[in-house]
Amino acid sequence: MIDLTTLSVKIFADGADLDGIKAMSRKPWIKGFTTNPTLMRKAGVGEYKGFALEVLEAVPDRPVSFEVFADEFDEMEGQAREIASWGRNVYVKIPVTNTKGRFAGQLIRQLAEAGVKVNVTAVFTPEQVKAIVEHLADETPVIVSVFAGRIADTGVDPVPILRESLKIMQAKPKAELIWASPRELLNIIQADEIGCHIITATNDILNKLPLLGKDHDAYSLETVEMFYKDARAAGYTIPASRPAGVA
Repeated sequence: MIDLTTLSVKIFADGADLDGIKAMSRKPWIKGFTTNPTLMRKAGVGEYKGFALEVLEAVPDRPVSFEVFADEFDEMEGQAREIASWGRNVYVKIPVTNTKGRFAGQLIRQLAEAGVKVNVTAVFTPEQVKAIVEHLADETPVIVSVFAGRIADTGVDPVPILRESLKIMQAKPKAELIWASPRELLNIIQADEIGCHIITATNDILNKLPLLGKDHDAYSLETVEMFYKDARAAGYTIPASRPAGVA
């Protein structure tokens, strides 16, 4: 396995399963946590603030991102300030636009100038990154989450978009770029190679980390053994046919 301490990219665990979050909090190479309302709903979270406070009790020492869910910017601001009050390690996730497609730039500026750490989420284009950067405060840390996995789902290579985003964000030294929504373990290596600051990953991907650097010949043999054992366990049979010409 590749030594995770040699990677420059920070790995954040993405999810809303409290037991999973607690388990990942015990791993020193997990540098932060993110979640969102969709993940929380799938995990059966019933009460937003109560869940968030439980997470923060389990993770008091690393960044944790919680998302607003209002659609009007004044309501978003109220939710953001409340969420930020839950802990000094909290980042507030603000969608780059609301559901009407209106850019959240003014809200991002107001929060950043007030010292609220923001994670601007659902970002897909360098143009959006440029607009976000223009609304940031120099002294307030911020995260910009570019959804590389969803970009890849459209058949477009996200790496050039992430590279360009990193160049744009150089203007704000306290801004960090997240490779969000990764689809495979390879994305962690790619994010590290291009100098991305952070990559989020679900437990499904994080559980594959022992495969990093695995010998391919050994992995090939294990795969053959898996097919063989599963066929035997299923009790499959194929009647042997006689070679052609044999009576």
